[in-house]
Amino acid sequence: QVQVVESGGGLVQPGGSLTLACTISSANFDLYAMGWFRQAPGSEREGVAVVSRSGIPEYATNSFLARFRISRDDAKKTVTLQMNNLQPEDTAMYYCAAERDRAWDELVLSARDYRYWGQGTQVTVSS
Repeated sequence: QVQVVESGGGLVQPGGSLTLACTISSANFDLYAMGWFRQAPGSEREGVAVVSRSGIPEYATNSFLARFRISRDDAKKTVTLQMNNLQPEDTAMYYCAAERDRAWDELVLSARDYRYWGQGTQVTVSS
């Protein structure tokens, strides 16, 4: 069973930045497409950004595209989500997800298509 572990959440003021990191227990990180999702209290889980095995990123909204950056480092078996200009509406539990054996350039956009999930890391944006 692959374990997914997120880190880097915390409390930040509006306009601030945070970087989330995610690692998986598998030795073959390069076989996994990765994604970040989030869920605020009382809301559905929503996609934030995904990255293909080849490193192609995709963002769920133009707002995420403008403010966030997803990247992967296969040598470190890590995917990061750099978040800038955070706003109170970004407050949520952020989850990392991994899915194996997708095509090299395939973007796995739907949460339903990910088998492996982390426990989440809380991001709170407040003054």
